[in-house]
Amino acid sequence: QVQLVESGGGLVQAGGSLRLSCAASGRAFSSVVMGWFRQAPGQEREFVAAISRSGGNTYYADSVKGRFTISRDSAKNTFYLEMNSLKPEDTAVYYCGGRMSPGTIATWRSAAGYDYWGQGTQVTVSS
Repeated sequence: QVQLVESGGGLVQAGGSLRLSCAASGRAFSSVVMGWFRQAPGQEREFVAAISRSGGNTYYADSVKGRFTISRDSAKNTFYLEMNSLKPEDTAVYYCGGRMSPGTIATWRSAAGYDYWGQGTQVTVSS
């Protein structure tokens, strides 16, 4: 049963923009926190951004703060990652995740706390 589906990845030049989408269904839609993570070849999954169910709280990794924006559209059961001023080091497979426990904002950056994951979408930034 598919719970989270990402889309919007692709190839872009440095300085360009992309918007990733994550459509939620089933129990994943009830997640209290939705997050974006990324994983480059040979590296661990890295936190990018997270948003509360209400959208009132957001949290970003320092490496993307000021360039990326996370948002959600509850009516569409979808949340987004708007990525601007992309850099080659942003190249990775991007995953959306949902967690059922709120925890503290500081815990949102841990992949271990997420209950649902999408299949990932590739983002490649050329220099």
